[in-house]
Amino acid sequence: MDNVGGIAGRIFAIVAAPVSLLVEFGGGAELLFDGIKKHQVTLPCQPEPWHIRNLLKWIKQTLLKERPELFIQGDTVQPGILVLINDADWELMGELDYKLQDQDNVVFISTLHGG
Repeated sequence: MDNVGGIAGRIFAIVAAPVSLLVEFGGGAELLFDGIKKHQVTLPCQPEPWHIRNLLKWIKQTLLKERPELFIQGDTVQPGILVLINDADWELMGELDYKLQDQDNVVFISTLHGG
């Protein structure tokens, strides 16, 4: 039986829309990113929603220019890097599982200083 105009036999992929963010680095962390403190970025469409966990992988692959071991530890940030999401501590927002929203502001501040 022919199902003209129907959805039988079709496969639909649900794709998360691109997400625009302001990503900032401070406290010396910007030195790992060519000294650039503010990055206006648009994360591409992907099958799953963007979370901080995915953002960290994207940052490592796309923005991080040197010494990744000073920024990333496993799938999270190094201890001593404060993460703020829209001016709130990421610990209050779900940390790695926070689902990024369009126009979010994500700030990474290094609290580690040599001396």
